[in-house]
Order: sequence, then structure tokens, then C-alpha cells
Amino acid sequence: MRDEPDVLATLLAGQDPAADAPSAGGSAVDHLPPASRAWGEIDTRSQTPRWGMLVDTERCIGCWSCAVVCKSENDVALGMWWNRILTDGDDLDTPSVDAHGHPQMEWLPLACQHCDDAPCEKVCPTAATYTNDEGIVLVDADKCIGCRYCMAACPYGVRVFNWGEPAKAPGVEEGMVPARPAGTVEKCSLCVHRIAENQQPSCVVSCPAQARIFGDLNDDDSHINQVLRDRGGDQLLEQKGTQPKVRYLPPRRRRSL
Repeated sequence: MRDEPDVLATLLAGQDPAADAPSAGGSAVDHLPPASRAWGEIDTRSQTPRWGMLVDTERCIGCWSCAVVCKSENDVALGMWWNRILTDGDDLDTPSVDAHGHPQMEWLPLACQHCDDAPCEKVCPTAATYTNDEGIVLVDADKCIGCRYCMAACPYGVRVFNWGEPAKAPGVEEGMVPARPAGTVEKCSLCVHRIAENQQPSCVVSCPAQARIFGDLNDDDSHINQVLRDRGGDQLLEQKGTQPKVRYLPPRRRRSL
């Protein structure tokens, strides 16, 4: 688990965030302040990592921080979301009512589930959708022809189509990865560029409630596996047989509004 006291100590010590950052060149992660790098480091990994994520729906407060930082990190255009926050109930954004008549609501963060048996990969005619050696489902924009078969095949509805030139918020130039060309499908990549630098995805490190846990499913000592052994974890649409590597911890108590 991340060592929060050490990070706070670094911040309180007044360490210059740019002290160890390169003046030019290198990856965008290289320019992170030392405290940010320490906070975002992956806890442990095996020789053959298989990355997964665990979402604690009891902790999630529905603030959309993960969705917003995902757009900034990955240069996602306005009107498009790789990461969304749904409400768990019969109607969108409508709370349910408990036995005592009190309204209550749970939030469900939703992005690519990075399935072991990914239907999107099976239907892609150009092999643009593929699973890398570490279990992350990715899209090669150079191979994508925009047929959108993968969007139809995905049971989670988490892929988006880049219809044209991206619209950006004022003052926002680009993220930590290049924008995808028009006419291609895009989606969550688990911030693969961060993983290569031993950093967790941006949605994990930015969550104010620490509702997301990321780690190596092949490492018995990883924090994600420790929590899975202790509390289990549900897969969305388990009956589809897609075997997602993103799992959800159901709330142990209901949150009243």
C-alpha cells in the first residue's frame, strides 16, 4: 500500500518539485515532482505482471475526479469519456429508497474492463485491438479503420469513436500521450505509459477517497491481491464470460443521502 506519511513529509519539507526534474527531454512522468512520483509508484510486481484494478464502491463518492484527470492525462477530446461514473440503480442518477424510506445511492466507475477473453479483440478485422504481454487491452490507431465492430461487441459500452478534430477546453493543449487520429476508436489504456515508468494509472493516484487499487494480479504480495483475498471482488456482467481484470468491491454498508 502507498506510504502516505512519507509523501506528506516530503511535501512539508518544502522540497523543490523541479529539483530532480530534467530541464528538457525525457517522458512526461520524468517531470513529476518527487512527492507525486513516490505517491504513484506501483507497490510490487512479478517477473510476468498481469495488471488489474479493484474499485471499492463503498469508498467512491461520485466526484468524477478520476474521469476528469483521465481526459487531461490522455488528451481525450470534449464530449468523449474513457472513464465515466454511473449510479447503481434502476434509473440513472436516481437514488433508491431503503426499508426506512431514506434515499441512498451508490456510484459505479466504468471504463474498459481489460477482459481476458475480450470480444472486441475477436471481432477486429485488422488486429488493431490486441492484448499486450501484461494483459492490457490496447488499440493500435495506425491499424484501426474505424469500422466500430469492437464498439458493437463490447458488452460494457466503454469504447468511443473519434469523429473528427478534437475540441479542447480553453488553455488545454495536450496530455501526456498523443491524441488519436480522427476516424479511430479509443478507450482506457490503464495509462500504459505510466506503468512503463512504474507509476499507477492517473485515475488511481487522483482519487480523493482512494477508492481504486491497482496492481499485479500475478504477484501474491501485491496490495490488490491481499484485498481480493480478504474481501473478494465482483466482475461486471460475469455471465458474459469475458473475465474482466477490473473488479468491484460491493459496499459493506449503504450510504444514506
